[in-house]
Amino acid sequence: MSEPGPAPAQPERSTAADDLLLRVTPPRVPRDLVVRPHLLADAPHFRDRVVVLVQAPPGFGKTSLLAQWRREHLARGAAVAWLACRSGDPTGRLVQGLVLAVRVGAGRPGFGHTLLAGDAASGAADGPGALEGITTWLAELAQTAMNLVLVIDEADRLAPPAREALAYLLRNAPPNLRAVVGARADCDFGLADLVDCGQCALVGPALLAFQLPQTTALVRQRFGPGVDHDACARLHELTEGWPLGLQLGLSLLAGHPDPAAQVAALAAPAALAASGLRERFVGLLLANLAAADLDFLTRIAVLDDLHPALCQAVTGADDAAARLARLVRDTPVFAGSEAGPWLRMHALAREALRQRLAQLPAAECAALHQRASAWLAGQGAGMLEAAAAHALEAGQHEQALSLAERSLYEAVMSRGRLDTALQWLGRLPPAELDQRPRLLLAAAWSLAVGERHDEAGRLVARMLAQPGADDSLRCECALILSGAAVFADEPDRFAELHDPWCDTPPLASPLLQQVHANRASFRALIEGAPALARRAQQRAPGAGSAPLPGFVGHWGEFVMGLSYLWEGQVRLAEGRLRPALARAETELGRRSPLACMLAALLAAAVWEASRPDEAAALLAHRLDVLERAGLPETVMLAYRTLARMASAAGAEHRALELLDALDAVGAARRLPRLRLASLADQVRLHAHRFRAQSCQALVQRMAELLAAEGLPPGRRWRRSAELLLAVARGHAAIAAQDWRAALAPLGQADAVAQQLKLGRLHIELLGLRALALDQLGEPAAALQAEATDLAATYGLQRVFADAHPLLGPWPRAAATSAPPPAVAPVVPDMAAPRSVPSTALTPKEREVLELLARQLSNKEIGLALQVGEETIKWHMKNLFSKLDAGTRKQVVQRARILGLLQDQG
Repeated sequence: MSEPGPAPAQPERSTAADDLLLRVTPPRVPRDLVVRPHLLADAPHFRDRVVVLVQAPPGFGKTSLLAQWRREHLARGAAVAWLACRSGDPTGRLVQGLVLAVRVGAGRPGFGHTLLAGDAASGAADGPGALEGITTWLAELAQTAMNLVLVIDEADRLAPPAREALAYLLRNAPPNLRAVVGARADCDFGLADLVDCGQCALVGPALLAFQLPQTTALVRQRFGPGVDHDACARLHELTEGWPLGLQLGLSLLAGHPDPAAQVAALAAPAALAASGLRERFVGLLLANLAAADLDFLTRIAVLDDLHPALCQAVTGADDAAARLARLVRDTPVFAGSEAGPWLRMHALAREALRQRLAQLPAAECAALHQRASAWLAGQGAGMLEAAAAHALEAGQHEQALSLAERSLYEAVMSRGRLDTALQWLGRLPPAELDQRPRLLLAAAWSLAVGERHDEAGRLVARMLAQPGADDSLRCECALILSGAAVFADEPDRFAELHDPWCDTPPLASPLLQQVHANRASFRALIEGAPALARRAQQRAPGAGSAPLPGFVGHWGEFVMGLSYLWEGQVRLAEGRLRPALARAETELGRRSPLACMLAALLAAAVWEASRPDEAAALLAHRLDVLERAGLPETVMLAYRTLARMASAAGAEHRALELLDALDAVGAARRLPRLRLASLADQVRLHAHRFRAQSCQALVQRMAELLAAEGLPPGRRWRRSAELLLAVARGHAAIAAQDWRAALAPLGQADAVAQQLKLGRLHIELLGLRALALDQLGEPAAALQAEATDLAATYGLQRVFADAHPLLGPWPRAAATSAPPPAVAPVVPDMAAPRSVPSTALTPKEREVLELLARQLSNKEIGLALQVGEETIKWHMKNLFSKLDAGTRKQVVQRARILGLLQDQG
């Protein structure tokens, strides 16, 4: 046999052309993609922008977002061209890709014919001729009068000249072109002026990272609704909303026989370590790092916040800034980095690196901390707190104390760094603390806010016993003690401490003046004057302008929100609390005590608007913080909201469990009003099912608790406690169906509610009184009408259903007219494919495509469209050409790939 000859040439397509065709074919959008409203293609932030730049480190889902936007633009009838770049692509290759992207995405097989036939066809050009190719492409596109969306992924891989050519294209886009570009965070296209002019929108890590509600939706979409909000919140905090980290965690949990229980087990650090999730997650973060890079990261892991100059000072490496920039670009170690020089590591990566750091010689670790302290101390007052911590780790005890004394008070009052102050308090002996009065003040402020308020009183006594205490110090000490009284739920003691300084406090600091204004607001609130409470905020520095930034400014927002909630004005409360919570979470952290307290108020308002999922998400993984460091009012609101949500969902056993937990918190923190609130809500729950004996036993327990010794003295506390007992007695009488007996305690409680302007409680009691009168056969229409009208005005959608099931139908019954009956929708044939509106195909071609996808012949299609068979053949010829297909089956497949044809269902 003779040797086979050389294989015949294949002139149709070269390997390079095949590669380009693959790169202009868009990726598939996952079916389980969570749609995030703020990242829709027509969201206000992106609407009417000529260019949208999506820039973030690896793992933030840039390609998935671009694929989602492509599908959305197709659904609105635009032609979409897709191009994925490759490493080192020159300008000529970019031009080729742009031409093929338009041909495939817009169904224009003749587009750019001269470009592919010219010098750019080689794909290697990078000179002026190639830039002329970009100009020609723009001119030809403008002549088509076709609205095109150009999507370019991984644009950071382009060679520098090609990147400049792309920037030229973006700057000279004709009116019928919009561009969406995905790239790494460090890729600079020089479009800052377009951003400033509103022609270009930026999408960074902050927008791409998942928020807690989106994480919850993703987890429940994967594992079902059995996964509770707390478990989702723990997974979210573990991954910090990093999309790739979430997918990794979910893929690991998917192999577990009970994934919902496994997500819940992430609460315990031991269970997290045993699950292997931490190791796999950290392995992904630190994968493929060179030894030199790993050593560099290990040494800068001593830092919480990273700056190129700080990293250079700590490591002593001249290339520290360049190395850091490269690692930010190439690795997902750095989470949440935004524009600006300061960065931070992902918490899990930092923890793993610090374990490596602990294996270094002690002298080397001390030197790293010492250099960090020196650099930070030289940057000004804002860095002294971190400098003090590093000095302490370096063994520089006196230097650390000196820096802490200069910074810690400001850190507590301005930034709410209470935990840091308490850590210093635990490190210092009492004698040394007495010699540093600023440290003593910071520690006293930190102890007053939380469950350790008794210790704050002892520190204040030590300060006032020292010589030289003036009126300013005594006033500040009164502020500390009055805050401790609020956390101890002693309103009368709070009033006694506040009142001597109420008019002209001798305070020079704007921060302390804001604290005094916050206390004056709370003082008015406990007397039943929420409007005066809001007015008292006008005495704060900067009244009439934006709230004072920082920790005490957040407290002012808290009191304002509480005042609206106190009145039952839940719409106004939500409008005030939502932005306040967002600011507090950004500045203080999601699980900071103040953020958790704001969340408790907002959850109560959201529940009243009948949005249970949102309320549950607000309280997720926050109860433990509220139990330890929350104001009594916020602890009570959080547990009450969760219990009412559980009861409304039919889980009465869970509601009773939550109320028992509230009773336990009240006992542990020695807050008897929390115990009374727990018992009162248990009475309400049992009254729903007319369990008279259970209600009577609980009311008896409340009476015994109120008769016990050691209760907070004063009429204000007693009034609020007796109000809870009166409401419980009314519910107990309703449970016994003794409607006449219910009227007296309900009326007594309503009088107090009106005196204190407790708007929601007043409406609830009006409804219960109207119910009792109606059951007795007495006139109740006026009370019922007033209650339902007030509830509608305030936005209280849950007030009657929570009060008693018999009141639940009232809002519907009070409606003046029922909505018109809904017209039964036309149910489409779910098996029939549907064409997507697009300028790539004419309307008639889309109709032919839909019928072709149903495997109809040309004759059958003609009969369906009432046209001749020759006309159908002409449309089929156009479809073959536009979709670059050789058979009828390929036409349908190509249409599906390009998003021009979608299956319904």
